[in-house]
Amino acid sequence: MDIERNLGFDPIDREIEKLGYDIESHVRGTGKLRFIEVKGRVSGAPFITVTRNEILYSLNKPDDFILAIVEFMDDDNHRVHYLRQPFHREPDFG
Repeated sequence: MDIERNLGFDPIDREIEKLGYDIESHVRGTGKLRFIEVKGRVSGAPFITVTRNEILYSLNKPDDFILAIVEFMDDDNHRVHYLRQPFHREPDFG
């Protein structure tokens, strides 16, 4: 949320609503929205788990969806990585 504010956007926490993203971020002066799914992982973790709903939402809004990976370092620091268009096809049920 702080990163989005520092970038000049107006974020709203939507995590508990289970919409397929965690943050709805308003682009000031345009009416446009950014949809951000946040995943936190320890640095070096080999996998990030996403839900089918999150993948489908990203495919429905490819230009507006961001996967934000919060990488927790060995100390109390973290880095945030923004990935645009992280998925390219719908998952199967397997």
